[in-house]
Amino acid sequence: MAEKTRRDTVLVTGASSGIGEALAHCAAVDGCALVLVARSVDKLEVLAQRLVADHGVPVRVMPADLGRPGAAAALAAELRRRRIAVDVLINNAGILENATFVKTPAERHQALIDLNVSALTALLAELLPPMVRRGHGRVLNVASIAAFQPVPTLATYAASKAFVLSLTESLAEELAGSGVSITALCPGITATSMLTGAAASNPRLAGLPKFVVGDVERVARDGWRACGRGQVIKVPGAANLAATVGGRATPKWLLRRIAGAVTRKAM
Repeated sequence: MAEKTRRDTVLVTGASSGIGEALAHCAAVDGCALVLVARSVDKLEVLAQRLVADHGVPVRVMPADLGRPGAAAALAAELRRRRIAVDVLINNAGILENATFVKTPAERHQALIDLNVSALTALLAELLPPMVRRGHGRVLNVASIAAFQPVPTLATYAASKAFVLSLTESLAEELAGSGVSITALCPGITATSMLTGAAASNPRLAGLPKFVVGDVERVARDGWRACGRGQVIKVPGAANLAATVGGRATPKWLLRRIAGAVTRKAM
């Protein structure tokens, strides 16, 4: 993306921390204008000030709780009101619940689906059509290697990321030749606040070997570059890539048995 002759406007959801924050830095390094979206206005303001100071790029802060009904449509309406055309959409906002399905309250399952699935889809429905009309645009959907396999104790989360991956692959074919590309970034376990929160409910996660936990800046750089190239699926890290390729070649029944055995041992 560094070769661009025009300044793209990049909208990042879940920009206040983790992979979203790191992706905002990647875009700023390439001279892009930024629209930062998350619930925490204070964190967004601090990040915006840092990006302006470090890279001299225009940054707008638009706080929103995308898990609320109608929030994506309201955000899109505000973008139109401000005459902001989004060239690159980074759908990063998401939450994770680490517990068995039956021990997770119904409202937590729904909240996860509302943000990880419904909000992402709604933003695509709002922002993809203008990109196609202009013949220019890119989308980066942040999924997970959990999208490739069943993950007991992360059942709803893994299912939500499988939706994101499938949607991305389908849209990649629909958008072929339109000037708009779409990429699914599928990281493994990454050192973010989401991992910290999951470790609080499952202390075994805190003892994961360091080589298993990905560096958030490297994951973001890999995702940003893949988005710039129009690559449909990006799995950062050789070990993660090998696991996903192996998983796709493994019979479903065996994959379920392996996932179940590993989860029971971890619990």
